Amino acid sequence: MDASARALVEAIHATPTQAVLYLTGGASQAIGWLLALPGASNTVLEAAVPYSRMSLIHLLGKVPAQFSSRQTAEDMALMAYNRALKLSHPGVPVLGVGFSGSLASSQPKRGDHRFHVSTRTSSQLWASTVTLSKGLRTREQEDRVSSQFLLKAIAYACKVPGTYVSELTDTEIPDDFEIQFDEDQELEQLINGQICFKVYPFLGDMSNETRKVILSGSFNPLHDGHLKLLEVAVSILGEGYPCFELSAVNADKPPLSVSQIKQRVQQFEKVGKTVIISNQPYFYKKAELFPGSAFVIGADTAVRLINPKYYGGSYERMIEILSACKNTGCSFLVGGRNVEGSFKVLGDFDIPEELKSMFISIPGEKFRVDISSTEIRRTQGLV
Repeated sequence: MDASARALVEAIHATPTQAVLYLTGGASQAIGWLLALPGASNTVLEAAVPYSRMSLIHLLGKVPAQFSSRQTAEDMALMAYNRALKLSHPGVPVLGVGFSGSLASSQPKRGDHRFHVSTRTSSQLWASTVTLSKGLRTREQEDRVSSQFLLKAIAYACKVPGTYVSELTDTEIPDDFEIQFDEDQELEQLINGQICFKVYPFLGDMSNETRKVILSGSFNPLHDGHLKLLEVAVSILGEGYPCFELSAVNADKPPLSVSQIKQRVQQFEKVGKTVIISNQPYFYKKAELFPGSAFVIGADTAVRLINPKYYGGSYERMIEILSACKNTGCSFLVGGRNVEGSFKVLGDFDIPEELKSMFISIPGEKFRVDISSTEIRRTQGLV
């Protein structure tokens, strides 16, 4: 690693951005440079090289129209961005990086030697294609040049200031492309399933807490019962990053609109509580998004969770799905709620033996709030 690359890596590591990198067909030296210097764990969440065609197909979940193309690099960057969201701490800026190259090989290529780089953040999609002068460099040299270019792309996405020395010739001009996203566009992408979730970290930094304690709901409106329930759940566990989770997609209703999401988010901003907006209405999917988390639910939700009716009438299917949730390290803290006219707690229900360890009771003496969002809307004449 030369002095300029070292300085660039040090500057990247000094930023709060955390990244996932997916590279195929070149730029392999960039991973080594990023990992070689102190502070790598501040930046690199994961780096993978899906080098074979089948590996790339598995990553993307499809056969790309071209294995080495700008579109493939953009697809890889989006996959990396979603992966970074899942691996990072709430509120930390994340970056997805995709690289797809067709460089010099052991057999002469009939086509161009070129590479494609893409980066994805919450507010920006950037991509570039570089066609190299054929026969000018060895494979190792082309890998070095592409690695330098990739490092500069990461620095740009991390908002590292300065200009960077390039080993590209005057004729090797990058073809750049950039789109900026505003909040509304990001939420539209979430609703449409392009990105898996968006975090509004109003609680602030709690990076020492690795486990999330999540209260999911529609929060229409957010009320004191929600706030108290999450507070009690965290006190019972003795640890965890408390956050609320609102799904933009409902199993039984139309998706929320961007304006509806933003209105509900404002409630959390007013009370200084972190909220995650996801597109998964089902808990087994939430468990995949947030493995190892503790989900805080009411007894009415617990009843539905263990009811085979919601699993196509199959008890076996219910056990299979909830066991998969258990295997992700997730658990459920159950608060008392009015169910069919009477106050119920976890002990009032028959939890299957193989699932009992993932359910934790919140005692009625620690939490009891009988009012619901529906009742609040009814008293306000909104129902």
